[in-house]
Amino acid sequence: MVAPPILRIALAVPFFKSGLTRWDGFLSLSPSTAFLFENMFKLHIFGGEYPFPMPIVVAHLVGMAEITLPILLVLGLGTRFVALGLLTMTGIIQLTVPEGWANFHLPWASMALAIMALGPGRLSLDAVITLVPKRGFRRTT
Repeated sequence: MVAPPILRIALAVPFFKSGLTRWDGFLSLSPSTAFLFENMFKLHIFGGEYPFPMPIVVAHLVGMAEITLPILLVLGLGTRFVALGLLTMTGIIQLTVPEGWANFHLPWASMALAIMALGPGRLSLDAVITLVPKRGFRRTT
C-alpha cells in the first residue's frame, strides 16, 4: 500500500522545513524565532489575543518537535503518536494563525487524521517492529 508512506512524507515536509528555520546552530534558537514567539505570535482564543506562556521555552519545544516528529514520521516509528503530535501542533498553529485554515491547516489535519486511521503502512519501522514477535527469533544450531 503506497498511500501511508506518501501521506507520511507529505505531512512531514512542511513541518521539517519550518523546523530548519528555527535554529541557528545545535540547540541555539535563531533570533528571528525568539522574536516571533516573544512579540508576534499570539493565541487567538474566544476573540482575544493572548501571548504564549514562556515564549522562549515554547519556541525551543516547537523547534525540537518540528525536527524530530517529521523524521520519526518519515521513518514510520511511533507513527500514530507522531501524527497525533503533529495534529496537536496544527491545532495550536490554527489558534496562532487563524486565517491559514483553508490553505494549510485543513490539509495538514486531514493528513494527520488519515495517518492515524490507516497506520504507518508496510514500509515503516513500526511494521518491522511488529513483524519480529510474529516471526520470532529462531535459533539455528
